[in-house]
Amino acid sequence: MEQKRLCPFCIGELPPAATVCPHCGKILEGCNPAGCLPVGTVLAGRYTVGEMRSLDGEGVLYSGVENLGAFRVTIKEYLPITLSAERGADCILRPKQGSEVLFKTTRMDFADLYRAIQRITPASGLEAVLDVVEANNTVYAVLENLGGTPLEQWLENRPAPVRAEEACAMLRPVFEGVATMHKAGLVHRGICPENIRVMADGRCRLAGYATVGLRTAGSGLHEQLYEGYSAPEQYTTAEFEGRYTDEYSLAAVFYRMVCGQAPMPAAQRVVSDSNPRARTVEPAVPAYVSDVLQLGLRLKVMERIQTVPQLYQALSSKEYTAELTRTMKPETPMHPVRAEQSPQGREHLLSLKGLLAGILILLSVLILLTLWGIVSRKEEQSATSVPSSEAASSEEMKPQNLVPNFVGIDYEQIKNNREYTSMYLFRAVLEYSDTVPSGQVIRQEPEAGEVMENGEVIQIVVSQGPEKVEMPKIIGASQDKAIEILSSRGLVASCFMVVNDGSYATGCVVSASEEEGAMVTVGTVITIYIAADPSVQITATPEEPAATEPTTPETTPEGSTEPEYDTD
Repeated sequence: MEQKRLCPFCIGELPPAATVCPHCGKILEGCNPAGCLPVGTVLAGRYTVGEMRSLDGEGVLYSGVENLGAFRVTIKEYLPITLSAERGADCILRPKQGSEVLFKTTRMDFADLYRAIQRITPASGLEAVLDVVEANNTVYAVLENLGGTPLEQWLENRPAPVRAEEACAMLRPVFEGVATMHKAGLVHRGICPENIRVMADGRCRLAGYATVGLRTAGSGLHEQLYEGYSAPEQYTTAEFEGRYTDEYSLAAVFYRMVCGQAPMPAAQRVVSDSNPRARTVEPAVPAYVSDVLQLGLRLKVMERIQTVPQLYQALSSKEYTAELTRTMKPETPMHPVRAEQSPQGREHLLSLKGLLAGILILLSVLILLTLWGIVSRKEEQSATSVPSSEAASSEEMKPQNLVPNFVGIDYEQIKNNREYTSMYLFRAVLEYSDTVPSGQVIRQEPEAGEVMENGEVIQIVVSQGPEKVEMPKIIGASQDKAIEILSSRGLVASCFMVVNDGSYATGCVVSASEEEGAMVTVGTVITIYIAADPSVQITATPEEPAATEPTTPETTPEGSTEPEYDTD
């Protein structure tokens, strides 16, 4: 049976083997460059490939059409130019000789990445992955046709920088989408205005997914880094990349929006960091926003804001910024490039060396005899002082570091950070918390900023989330007994009398807001219904209301207690 094809230009149905669309007259043959899939190719019996839109070191991006629903899509094909041989007429993609293993490994990374994103999209701030197809010895990711305007183009058409409040509102979906990726263990590594699109409602969405190989220098692929937006650790395979890598890029995008210019490229800043503060470039930027961007764009990963939610909250709240600034360790400057590493420095040193050589030749004749006499005495004196001096030198050379601030960071992120685990030993202690999400660090010992030697132990207290208990069996128990049972488990009873037609024992529990065996947070208010005396007229009926979350009771003027609610 002939596969259904739609014209990728007009979405009209194409006759079998047609090379020209009978609806719009577009010629299908020869539209795409050699090596790409021909226009009109059908994938998985469902998607028709359109024109090539872009090419990077990892693959080719095509326009496309979903044939069953007749809507436009975008198709990303895994086609690494440094690892792939020429493609023949059969469309089968083959690796270059000697690159078979790396080709297969990066192809698996590509498939795993897009399948993982497919599981978390559609999300409000992320371009959705609709399908992942394996064919032609390669992998295809089918993406939604996002539309909108690239942020870079949108900013170029704007006469003035964006206000900080407006930038927060525009980028909020992107921040939320990246945070969702991080929860799934994914890092984007390519956040920049080119990969962010401004939608019709003014809010932004993020596209441009890629494997770690494409966004890291020296990986074997033809890397794709974004000057001014890629973090410093992306310029070498020796550095570990994590969530803080995307945090750097988001801070750089925000800097571009509110300042009207991008930050200096990270590779240049590592040599000589002269990137101006945001408030220096644009005086209208609030001082606290300028401070946050300075913290987010730090070159050393352990001194940088660590998570995307922290960055967004700081950009949105002056008070949170003040607290964050107090808890973060001071920034230490990068090592400057030595003078002899530059051509001008080398020329200057050569001339100085020539002059000094002549002077030394003249002086050496005069001091030779004097030196000969004192060398023996120096050797005797140094022989007695070597043990103590070596011990002192050894003590001074022990590497010391300022303890990072781990509070608020997920413990899993700390365990997976090779830079942290190579310097410190960690002892984790679990503790219940009603305010700190499960898995995040509540506190640490020693505290952030204290001096420690490599290999010493840092004790961190990790949140288990709110303490929960099993809902006990109280149906049929007397009112007093039910209250006693709930209280013994840290639960609060709220009693109501219900009508009793004689079917229930007077004064006993008829129903409760939580089922027996359910896990309930300690402090939760459990509503229990008590059977009234049959002779008493009660208007309430035994229903199953929702349990009230743990609260601090507030006494009303009448003396009754009502739960306190958060109205935010």
